[in-house]
Amino acid sequence: MRQLDRTDIGILNRLQENARITNAELARSVNLSATPCFNRVRAMEEMGLIRQQVTLLAPELLGLHVNVFIHVSLEKQVEDALQRFERAVAERPEVMECYLMTGDADYLLRVLVPTIQALERFILDHLTKVPGVANIRSSFALKQVLYKTALPLPANGLSIGS
Repeated sequence: MRQLDRTDIGILNRLQENARITNAELARSVNLSATPCFNRVRAMEEMGLIRQQVTLLAPELLGLHVNVFIHVSLEKQVEDALQRFERAVAERPEVMECYLMTGDADYLLRVLVPTIQALERFILDHLTKVPGVANIRSSFALKQVLYKTALPLPANGLSIGS
C-alpha cells in the first residue's frame, strides 16, 4: 500500500486541469524542485494512477450536436450475450460511454452524433443488429449542464493499493 500525500494530490489535480503543463511549471505549483516532481509523476504512472493524457475537443465545433442516452435491454443476461454486446458497442466511434447497469435496462450508452439522421442510422444499422438486443429506449440531452473529466480527490492524501 502506498500513501499519496498532499503534494501528490496537488500534482494529480494540476495534471487533471492541464496535462500539457511543463514539469517545471508543475513543480513550481506544488512547491517542489523539478527532479522530485518528475520522479513523483513517474512513480504515479508506474502505479497506474495516471493512465493516459488526452486532448479534449469541442464536439459542437466539430458538428457533433446530438448527445443521446440510450437504454438497452438484452433478451438474456448471460455472459456470452453481455460480451457480444460490449464488443459490438466498443467498435462504434459514436459510443462515448457504455455502462452495465442495474434496474430496468442492462446497458446505458452515451452516443454523440451530428444529426438525428445519423442517430437513426446508428440505431437501425448497428444497434438493432447486435444479436440479443431486446429493447432500445433513447433520451435526448437538451443541454449539457455539467461535464467533468477531473476526478474528485481528497485534499489531505489517500492510501492506495491493496
